[in-house]
Amino acid sequence: MELYTPVLALVILAAGFAVVSIVMAAIIGPKRYNRVKLDSYECGIQPTPQPVGGGRFPVKYYTVAMTFIIFDVEIMFLVPWAIHFDELAWFGVAAVVLFLFNITLAYAYEWRRGGLDWD
Repeated sequence: MELYTPVLALVILAAGFAVVSIVMAAIIGPKRYNRVKLDSYECGIQPTPQPVGGGRFPVKYYTVAMTFIIFDVEIMFLVPWAIHFDELAWFGVAAVVLFLFNITLAYAYEWRRGGLDWD
């Protein structure tokens, strides 16, 4: 148990700092609320009213999000493979070829859906 004592102390210290910071901000912080401060902020543009049902996002939003996810997953798997390329031999090459094939299918799907057309 004595090996975990520093870790436990650090967790208690971090939690204490977080709690004290939130409490002190609520006590000491200014409380000047007005309509402008409580209004939502959309990059300096007047907020548009939302429909009762919450409205719909265009499909373009989701396809752009999917593009970023595909890029992140691809980089997350290709960088370690590139670092240890010489140790993996042909098994590593075959695994990456299969992986890139799957990623290519995702890109082709998104291309057909129009996610790469930047109108």
